[in-house]
Amino acid sequence: MLSGMPLLLLIFGAIIFIVVASSIWKMHPFVALILATFGVGLISGMPLSDVIKHTSSGFGSLMAYIGLIVIIGSIIGVILEKSGAAMRIAEIILRLVGENRPALALSLIGATVSIPVFCDSGFIILSGLNGAIAKRTNVSKATLALALASGLYTTHTLIPPTPGPIAAAGNIGAADYLGIIMLTGFIVSIPTLLVAWWFARRKGLNIPTEELSETEFSEQKLPSAFRSLLPILLPILLIATGTFAQFQKLEGSIADWIRFLGNPLIALFIGMLCAFLLLPTYEKKYLTDWIGAGIKLAGPILIITGAGGAFGGVLKATPIKEMVASWVEGGDFSGTVFLIIAFLIAALLKTAQGSSTNALVITSSLLAPLVLPLGFDSPFELALVVMALGGGAMTISHANDSYFWVVSQFSGIQMKDAYRSFSLMTALQGICVLTITILLYLFIA
Repeated sequence: MLSGMPLLLLIFGAIIFIVVASSIWKMHPFVALILATFGVGLISGMPLSDVIKHTSSGFGSLMAYIGLIVIIGSIIGVILEKSGAAMRIAEIILRLVGENRPALALSLIGATVSIPVFCDSGFIILSGLNGAIAKRTNVSKATLALALASGLYTTHTLIPPTPGPIAAAGNIGAADYLGIIMLTGFIVSIPTLLVAWWFARRKGLNIPTEELSETEFSEQKLPSAFRSLLPILLPILLIATGTFAQFQKLEGSIADWIRFLGNPLIALFIGMLCAFLLLPTYEKKYLTDWIGAGIKLAGPILIITGAGGAFGGVLKATPIKEMVASWVEGGDFSGTVFLIIAFLIAALLKTAQGSSTNALVITSSLLAPLVLPLGFDSPFELALVVMALGGGAMTISHANDSYFWVVSQFSGIQMKDAYRSFSLMTALQGICVLTITILLYLFIA
């Protein structure tokens, strides 16, 4: 089997193939990943039976962890969107922050809504609120649009149960530490949101926007605050409590129940049951159609994520882990350098093919064999790897990213101005995430 520099060149070639195939040849990422998986296995000299075994086990092991979580999380997101609960959450935060700080309010609204709801959908849902606040406060609509977009984008790439961070955690062996990853994501998100808010307030002042037909923000027919927030806050509380019980090594039947309820799958399942309270009626139109929409949304994500797991399974079976271990022993590699490399590879994939989720899945699969040999073995250190990957996966959003078009079209920002504002802001956000992650690694981890 190949080792040393030939193996590194082979893996590098596989990365280039994935980037070119998905971004230039417009090949579906699933096909590109599977071709790269078989290519690395066969060219590296891996026994044929092992190529099949590691491909299947890599796909299956990741699906065993993430499959149900992604499906349930997608169902929660669709119900929050269609029931108006996302808009109710926006109204609550707006009242708390105050209309004298509208940009900050929209940034926080976006950050909250995007934890269970995809950022594309979240921006579409809240675009009417964005326009209404702009008229009410006389603040530049572009400023508010950028603030909202940055809030949605930050938690979309950093905080579970969004599929990208969950998949990254599963790939690098941090499946049992979602509570720590969520907490770390919150910590890293705060300065990132503040930097984006500062940027939006200054850059948005000079950006003209086209007049669009907008839906005025209304409190009528929206679900109550309690029912709207319950599907989000209860799972977070359960996961946090379960993580605390796990690290305190509590014992007894009560502790067992706390850990059971704090398991991400069980916590999100309970959140989904709470989301059912948002259904207008328990008819087929809602029980089947809305839930079916969530399942359909999860399908493509699971397919690509599983292919990323297959790619990672084959990579783990090569001698790459032993090679990295020898580098570490020789002092040629540091944790800081690894975080930077993780960021850069995710940023390359994001910029090339447009999808933040794909960038997180593919990069985490690629780097999974290197995590433990480089000393990233504690829950907090693994969480920092996810943060570095998430920072790269938000750098840079441009014309090949659906979110770029959602933000520009639904806010009335012309393409050239979107490049100078939104694309530049996503680069700034990514750099901020990487900087905070490295500081946390150097001074805390």
